[in-house]
This record gives sequence, structure tokens and C-alpha cells, in this order.
Amino acid sequence: MSCQICADNPPAEDLLSPTLRWILSATLTLAAAFGIGRFAYTPLLPDMAAAWGWTFAQAGDVASANFLGYMVGAAFAPTAADSRFIRLWIALSLMMTALSVVLGAYVDSYSAWLGLRFVSGVASAYCLVILTSQLILALEDAGNSHLGNNHFVGVGIGILLCMFTLWFGGSVAEQWARLGTVAALLCLFAWWLLMPLKIPVTVMQVSHREDEVKASQPVIWALVSGYGLFGYGYVIGATFVVAIAADLSTQFSPGWVWVVVGTTLVPSIFLWQWLANRWSSLTALRLAYLVEAIGLGMLTLPMSTIGLFLSCACLGGTFAAITALGLQAVRVAAPQQPARLISAMTFAFAVGQLLGPVVAGRLADIFGDFAWASASAATALFVAALMVRRAA
Repeated sequence: MSCQICADNPPAEDLLSPTLRWILSATLTLAAAFGIGRFAYTPLLPDMAAAWGWTFAQAGDVASANFLGYMVGAAFAPTAADSRFIRLWIALSLMMTALSVVLGAYVDSYSAWLGLRFVSGVASAYCLVILTSQLILALEDAGNSHLGNNHFVGVGIGILLCMFTLWFGGSVAEQWARLGTVAALLCLFAWWLLMPLKIPVTVMQVSHREDEVKASQPVIWALVSGYGLFGYGYVIGATFVVAIAADLSTQFSPGWVWVVVGTTLVPSIFLWQWLANRWSSLTALRLAYLVEAIGLGMLTLPMSTIGLFLSCACLGGTFAAITALGLQAVRVAAPQQPARLISAMTFAFAVGQLLGPVVAGRLADIFGDFAWASASAATALFVAALMVRRAA
């Protein structure tokens, strides 16, 4: 059944087409929910731990609270995405995203941060599942399905905005306050872009290449399980790489490694999509898993500044692209219910990233560094690549 997109025609003077509005809105949403809402914790972690005397285990637990919220959100978001009140759910998700960042300026206890990061995780999952599933329907109806992954550049844009904001320094509270302002503006603009549009109301059959992914349950489970391993592996590097950099005696601020992650992320979406179009989404996904495994494996070696930057380039150059390619591959495998499939992948990812900081933080407390934690992360990515190979 074809989806009739219920979109009002924009005014004649409006230079933004409905398609462009959808893409920009989803891009800004991911910038706020992930680039800032999720990933601001990484560059601020050393300052937060120093200010409040957190151990590695406590820092990992606060990170995992975010991922627990992400998992809960992924479980319930499809219901919201299929309801009659999608616009309301989008508005609430954007509001909670902005509020969870703003409140970081007023929270200084370990228990309060556990709750705040949980709420942030729920909001980000809702943003991803609802906006991405609706974007897929809108683009398919407009005949622009090839643009369906471009909004993931928002994660890199958000990271760069986050690092620019943190460049001004100040106390932990001041930095969270500035980030909250930026996140709120991004969410407001994302909502403004959506205002003239109505929501796709009918789930449609998404066209797909039958030679790319066989629509079978074993293939789907292999993709979902590999995605969970990816969540575990990537999050260890994404959570602790700035803390690792802080242990190096270099002339660079530790935050610069996160700038490398954000800078390499933006073009990576287009590069990996080009490779997916040239080969297949599964081949590109498997290669991306291996590149990230190599980058995380480098963190187990005696580290130099150049080595750390290369590792961060591997991380930034793959993790958002893997997110996009994984969702693309499972949509091709079973295209009838994009919201349900995106939720399943997001849930598996959330389980993996929930475990990652807990395990990594305790391994770091036991061994005094992140070498063993990084080794477990690299192993998880390598196994994920093997699972994708089996699904091909």
C-alpha cells in the first residue's frame, strides 16, 4: 500500500520543500539528542569526575543510566510512532531532550545524575525511532529514499557544536548551561521545520533490492545481534576516550580527541553510503565494523598523540555510519514495519551500550587503565563483523 504523505503545501515564498524540511528537522534532532544530549558527557567526564570525586566505576554507571533509558525508550517508542499522536510525541521528545541538558547545570549529586541521564536516554531513543521512521515514510513517498541516511550527519554536527561550546571553559555547571541553551535552540528549530508538515499515517511497503538481503528471520537476528555487539564495543571508546587522552602528557587538550571524532563523523556518512551503493549495505557494514575494531584495538597499545588521534578517526569515521547502515540493512531485510525494526535494532544496541560502561569502568578500576576494556570492545566489533558475514 502506498503511503499518502499528508503534508501541507508550503507557502510560495517558502524555499524549503517538504523533503528538505524533514531531513533538516531530523538532522537537528539528532544533533541535539545525540551530538549534545548523549555525547556531551564524554568530553565533560574528566571535569565531572574531578569535581565530584567519581571513580571509573561510578562514571561508567552514570553513562549506563543513559543507556538504560535508551533501552527503555527503544522498547516503547514504536507504540508512539504508530499512534495518532505522533506530533505530540515528537514535541515531548524534543522538550525532554533540551530539558535533560539544561538540568545538567543544576545537578551535582551522583544519584541525581543517574536519574537525569536515564531521562536523557529515553528522550534520545524516542527522537531516533520516531523521527527516523517518519522520515523513511516521507522520503519513500516523495521518491527520495536514497536520502534516508543523510540525517545521521546531525550527530557529528552536534558533537562539533558541543566542543565549540565547551571551548569557552568555566565550571561544570556553566558548561552544561551553555550546552542546554544550544540544545534548546536546535530542538526549537527542528520543531519549527516540522510545523507546516503533517505526518505520514500509513505504513508502506518499502522497495528493496532482493539480491542485497534475504528477508529471513536468521538474517534479521544476525543483524540485530551484531548491532548489539556494536553497541557494547563502540560505547567503551565513545565514553572513555577523552579520559584516556587525559592520562597522556601532551600539548593538546584532551577534548581535541572528541573534535577529531566529530570532524571525521560528518563526511563518513556519505563515504560509507557511497560504498554501500557501490557494493552492498552488508559489505559496507562488515568493513565498517572491522575498521572500528582496529581503532578500538589501537587503544590497547602504548599510546601516543598520533596513535590516539588515529584511533579517534576510526571511531568517528564509522560509528554513525554503522548506525545508518545497520538500520538500512534490516529495513531491506523486512521493510513492512520500519518503526518496529528500528526499535529492535535500537533496543539491541541499547543493551550492548548499557553493559559497555559498566564492564569497562570496573576493568579500568581493577587494572588501572583501559587496555583490557578496549580489548573487549575490539573483540565485540570483530565478532559483529563475523555475524554480518554469515548474514550475507
